[in-house]
Amino acid sequence: MDYGRLERVMRELALAAGEKIMEIYDGPDFEVRAKDDQSPVTAADEAADALISAGLRDAFPDLPLVTEEQAESHAQDVSTFLIVDPLDGTKEFVKRRGDFTVNIALVEDGRPTRGVVYAPAKGRLFYTDAEGVSVEETGDLAAETRGETRPIRVAAPEAALRVVASKSHRDAATDAYIGKYEVADMKSAGSSLKFCLVATGEADLYPRLGRTMEWDTAAGHAVLSGAGGEVVRFDDHEPLGYGKPGFENPFFIAYAPGVTLETA
Repeated sequence: MDYGRLERVMRELALAAGEKIMEIYDGPDFEVRAKDDQSPVTAADEAADALISAGLRDAFPDLPLVTEEQAESHAQDVSTFLIVDPLDGTKEFVKRRGDFTVNIALVEDGRPTRGVVYAPAKGRLFYTDAEGVSVEETGDLAAETRGETRPIRVAAPEAALRVVASKSHRDAATDAYIGKYEVADMKSAGSSLKFCLVATGEADLYPRLGRTMEWDTAAGHAVLSGAGGEVVRFDDHEPLGYGKPGFENPFFIAYAPGVTLETA
């Protein structure tokens, strides 16, 4: 794999997709439809998916592609593949709350090794570089001109933790698990931004006790891994793998390695 080329392509496609998404986000009211699983979908999801899918298939025709918006791609049995959520956090998008992202990742042998997470409404862009080190890019965030980047790294947690949890999917089970820890600060965030907050050291722990799919998590997982963090299954604390049947995740915990995990 030419990781330098992959970095360039994923970054440019994420930024271009973000521009498409923001055109719709900042425009007049848009239609919201329900998919078969009753999750919402908009023209922004579809436009971003078409752009990203075409770009990835053109650049990497030999790599399988899994994307949320193409149901036929979910039947694949693969361990090395590209995986896309063109608009993660559609509920946040619909409510115009800004906590949505473009997610693109490479999974190799069941492990997310490279990824990009772009939050266009917040102007934050995170990705793994060609060496697998995670960075945040600042500046104008233009596809054609790379801005300044800085490596990001998980924090060394204090005794009392900074916890981030889902904004739209928080429940009593999540609160009960968080209650097992001494908590210094609690914040809510949408989409894969939660992984990135742990990756930058803005949070120490992100537990998810709810249904997610691999396209929801792969890019954020890659960014967190490249910043020194870990993502494990909630039940047995084994590493969260990818390429599972149907690409569905179990409950999981994303965290800085200095955190001593509590049992379920």
